Order: sequence, then structure tokens, then C-alpha cells
Amino acid sequence: MVAACVLLTATTSHGAEGDKVISDVMKKYHKAPKGTDPLCKKVSNGQATDTELADLLKGYQDICAAKAPKGDAADWTKKCQALVAAVKSIQAKDPGGVSAYKAADNCKSCHSEHKPEKAK
Repeated sequence: MVAACVLLTATTSHGAEGDKVISDVMKKYHKAPKGTDPLCKKVSNGQATDTELADLLKGYQDICAAKAPKGDAADWTKKCQALVAAVKSIQAKDPGGVSAYKAADNCKSCHSEHKPEKAK
């Protein structure tokens, strides 16, 4: 899996295109309209459906293939791979999957290292 993600990182989604992929995935799975929970919260609560998990996995694989907006590329890949592995673990009904997902879904850790500053 590491080689596949690294290979994809080297061949796809660079620059602004990669930033858009990342932004779209974050908006779709980590933000929700007021009064609803984002999919990431449903996953953390063990309430995501198989279809939602499959969709989320694809999104995480897409960001894994994108170039890190800033910061260390290896760290970006490691964090993205942890999300991918955790979702796969949940899909496999591994009892530790949700805990692994909660650990991997650390917004501050990723944002502080990889999220670019907003233009003023």
C-alpha cells in the first residue's frame, strides 16, 4: 500500500489541481451543513454505512495521491495512509478500526503541517 500511494503521489494531482482535490474531500467528508454531522463524525461514532465508508475511502485515496500543499511530503503520505488504513480496518469489521480512525483523523496535526495559509 505504501508503494502505491507513493507512486500515485509522484504521478498525479500536483499543484492547484491537488489542492482542489484535498479541499473538495475535506468539505465533503469533514464539514456538514448546520445541524448535521459530517461523515468523519459518523465514522468515529461507528455509524457510517458500508457505502459511506467506500466513498470516504476513495476520497482519502484521492488526497493520498495529491501533493502535500505544504510541508514534508513523506509526513503527508504517512498521515493520509493512516486514514486509508483505518477506513479499510473499519470495512473489515476490525474491532480496533474506529479507534485507529479516531487517531488518524487529527485535524490540527494535519492542518498545522500541511494546510496552506489563506490569501489575504
